[in-house]
Amino acid sequence: MTMPTVGRDVYPVSPLGDSDARIPTGRDVEWQPLVDYRRNGVSETTIHGAVAWASGDRIIHSFGGNVLCYGRSCMKPVMLKVFAKDLEPVTNSKQRAIAVASHNGTAEHVAAAQSLLDPSEWGLMQTPLDVPLVQFGRQVRRPRRWYNNSSGQHAAILKGCRLKNWSRVGYTLPRHPFFQAYMQQVRRFLGAEWQPLRVARDGDGFPTVSMTVGELAKVFAGLAATRDEDWIWASMIEHPDLVGGFNRLDSTVMKACGGKVIAKEGADGLLALSIIHDDFPDGLGVMIKIAHGWNPQATWYIARAVLGVLGFELRNPYPLYKQKAFIVPGVVPKDRVSTLDKIPTWDEWDPDRDRWYYDWQAQAEQFGMSGPGEGFGSSSWDAMKGGGNAL
Repeated sequence: MTMPTVGRDVYPVSPLGDSDARIPTGRDVEWQPLVDYRRNGVSETTIHGAVAWASGDRIIHSFGGNVLCYGRSCMKPVMLKVFAKDLEPVTNSKQRAIAVASHNGTAEHVAAAQSLLDPSEWGLMQTPLDVPLVQFGRQVRRPRRWYNNSSGQHAAILKGCRLKNWSRVGYTLPRHPFFQAYMQQVRRFLGAEWQPLRVARDGDGFPTVSMTVGELAKVFAGLAATRDEDWIWASMIEHPDLVGGFNRLDSTVMKACGGKVIAKEGADGLLALSIIHDDFPDGLGVMIKIAHGWNPQATWYIARAVLGVLGFELRNPYPLYKQKAFIVPGVVPKDRVSTLDKIPTWDEWDPDRDRWYYDWQAQAEQFGMSGPGEGFGSSSWDAMKGGGNAL
């Protein structure tokens, strides 16, 4: 008889981390610089991460794409493929969009998620208690399951399990038929023998599987190639603000790209793009992973660069008052770098306050302030440096 595992058997034993030769840690991976913030030309902050481009089952460009991570909420469109045919005749387009959403938890989001289930079924929800993801003003709401950004996904999966006559007990566990069917969907894009190195519990309670950034890009290339087989692509394009929310990056990308791109954010620094483009008849998937976790500003700059070289225009909502952002060329394939050079990360309205708009050295010389003992006496110079009243 196998004894049940207890916490001490699986908990880390060292603050330095346990070692597994198959799984490199963040210290072992050579993260790539993606965005460089400069103050008057001098680098002050560099955002590291990984980017991969895939078309069909091929990686066509990799800039750190071998990094292993979890797909997190990026994978919701793939997870819901398990129930696509079952849900289609019994749901409307808003319900389908909220099923693949990581929403903000607004009243519109909650209403769409709740509409998927009969009130008598709400008690089956295993969504973690949460507050709205994005709010304006003071937080005064108590945590509720429906506010969780994955409540639509939970409701849709519960509905799908009922339609398939699967038990709804344990629907969030990796032993449940839903997870096994989800793995089959992943293997459609990564090969029949593909296996994750790790399966972990995501923040929404569902299993999340480890993949490289390159593998995630392949999956999203597959979503573009199979976009007409079900409602997932169409529902995300039709209701982008249900998928994320007002001013969210994935929602804005979908609204800006005229139905040619679906985008999905994932926790801890993920943005997945599934793209229809004439240059990539087998579908194009681009995966962006920020090394230090979610950074919507830096991710926005990278997404703007990637989409820009493909002919899509994404506005810039993030002025940098004290610095300017510069994209590292490696985020796009080499044959598109010349196009990247023409896509600024700032706009004309973006303030530029990291320098003076005059030649400070010439003015210093004009006033005889090029240094102590030149034009001023040393006492006057010292007083000015210290904020004195020599003048």
